[in-house]
Amino acid sequence: MGHRDFDNFQDVIHCLDAATGKSLWEVQYLAVDSLDYGQSPRTTPCLVGDQVLMLGAMGDLHCIELATGKVRWKHNLKSMFQVSAELPWGYCGSPLIVDDTVVVQAGGKEASLVAFDLTSGELAWKSPGKAPSYGSLILATLGGRRQIVGHDVNSLGGWDAKTGKRLWTLTPPIEGDFNVPTPVEVDGRLLVATENNGARLYQFREDGTIDPESIMVNRKLTPDMSSPVIVGNRVFCVNRFLYCLDLSDDLKELSRQRDEALGDYAAIIADEHRLLIFGDGEMLLVDATQDDCPIVDRLKLSDTKIDLFSHPALVGDRLYVRTDSTVSCYLLKSGKQAR
Repeated sequence: MGHRDFDNFQDVIHCLDAATGKSLWEVQYLAVDSLDYGQSPRTTPCLVGDQVLMLGAMGDLHCIELATGKVRWKHNLKSMFQVSAELPWGYCGSPLIVDDTVVVQAGGKEASLVAFDLTSGELAWKSPGKAPSYGSLILATLGGRRQIVGHDVNSLGGWDAKTGKRLWTLTPPIEGDFNVPTPVEVDGRLLVATENNGARLYQFREDGTIDPESIMVNRKLTPDMSSPVIVGNRVFCVNRFLYCLDLSDDLKELSRQRDEALGDYAAIIADEHRLLIFGDGEMLLVDATQDDCPIVDRLKLSDTKIDLFSHPALVGDRLYVRTDSTVSCYLLKSGKQAR
């Protein structure tokens, strides 16, 4: 995980033993800026093979040996690609692994998206374009074309997975989206949800380009931070309410549920039957098979409302949840805190 030192001058990449919480290693480096909502890394560490990729809010990308904490290679995206765009929240999109490369949004005029060789850290390709969004990219096969999909500062796009060449651009009719929620691939189509343009489902042409006319729209689901998840034919997303939409019926709203634990943002982990929703200081277990999405259990993570902006990690029956100052491990079978 990434956080800051006590003096708030350095990023800290920290590795903990999953069974005990004991510190195994940490990497620190100077990272000074004045960002909104603090200076800590916003991105999720990406584990691949025996290494971890971590991107800090000021553009510091590190490839680290997972067992030892040894830095194999590193780059600063802002200086390397002469990024002049204003990034008030810093770099927020998590690294994306594509074959033997790691792809990140640098945001330079000549290097909007870039790919680095995982082993050497050498630049594999760069794609010109605009400043980055505040969401993450995905890898998907759409219209028979394997491509990287996501937002830049004001548009949705697809890039060839091997070369980085931009394949298509879609600018929404209403300007001003922050483009934080991550798009979702569903059966060769693409679900997108943003705060000004609502939830939309798009299909693709045979050449891999997007059909700009959405085939389904829901104007009421307008998340500014939460990413939707799909279970069967249902779309779930939190934006002050838990929304449940019908993918088989024009994204029709099946239910909208209010709960004191639901605010502007909530992460969701799902399987084919249940949702785990991480709200303001509480974890909700929801039945995903019913239209009204009943809450079947809940667990307080704190005696007071707290923001849970870091996405939890689920490994077997252990759930790892991070707040501003703590990391906790919960045993799901018992519902008790392990560490």
